Amino acid sequence: MPARDLGLPVRAPLPAPGELPARVTIWEVGARDGLQNESAIVPVAVKLEFLDRLADAGLGVLEATSFVHPKWLPQLADAEELLAGLKRRSGVRYPVLVPNERGLDRALAAGVRHIAIFASATETFASRNLNRTLDEQFAMFDPVVSRARAEGLDVRGYVSMCFGDPWEGPVDPEQVAEVGRRLLDMGCSQLSLGDTIGVATPGQVERVLDLLPVHLVAVHFHDTYGQALANTLTALRLGVSTVDSSAGGLGGCPYAESATGNLATEDLVWMLDGLGVETGVDLDSLADTSAWMAERLGRPSPSRVVRALRG
Repeated sequence: MPARDLGLPVRAPLPAPGELPARVTIWEVGARDGLQNESAIVPVAVKLEFLDRLADAGLGVLEATSFVHPKWLPQLADAEELLAGLKRRSGVRYPVLVPNERGLDRALAAGVRHIAIFASATETFASRNLNRTLDEQFAMFDPVVSRARAEGLDVRGYVSMCFGDPWEGPVDPEQVAEVGRRLLDMGCSQLSLGDTIGVATPGQVERVLDLLPVHLVAVHFHDTYGQALANTLTALRLGVSTVDSSAGGLGGCPYAESATGNLATEDLVWMLDGLGVETGVDLDSLADTSAWMAERLGRPSPSRVVRALRG
């Protein structure tokens, strides 16, 4: 189904090799990937205000929640309540994570129009996170994607552990590309390549992206070794124009203890503003939002730009 039929932005022509895109779409994951890693349950009212503030700051894609079983992610057990209370903004997308057909049923009942599935690039993480082998995970996702597309939903495919796995070590780029290609063939409109434990370097990023259609790829970096911005810039120069990030640098991975926070949206916007790349995001408003959320979580924001701007 064409992007315009789903209300999705139509991509501009790819930049020439080595050039930066004129505009980058920021896929904000703070309300889902960020808050799912909190030890305390964040009230629905706070989550709703967080989403409203992020929309006010100009972010056009806000990953709102997840329909993972509450037993596994009690922090997001309020998904239906949150979506029922959400005041959707015109021009803003609110995708949700859907792990299986039961999750898709819940998403459809809640009126969701954009979903994401979450695959693994490694055998061990597939087993620990999905209770499936690397190959078996596709049998679980296939009916989810086919049903979602039949209902007119857009489907994104996350691929985790694309550069390193805490149990298996470095990941073969060909293995990552094979998982990605199977998700695209299944019907996903975009891949988000995740550096789940934050070990990637620009050279690794280049080797993986060389094997995939970059116009269908987003990147999702964690900043464990301080490489998230360098990796992002590498991806942009190779033709990627969608970047996942989390307001205030919130997040980690509940199934990978060595994972630290996501690339902070403020740090990303600061870099892109300096490069003359458009994002549509008001940095001051965003920093205020992250400082506000940090107060509710009872600790300083890990974002360097938030700390520099708000102390």
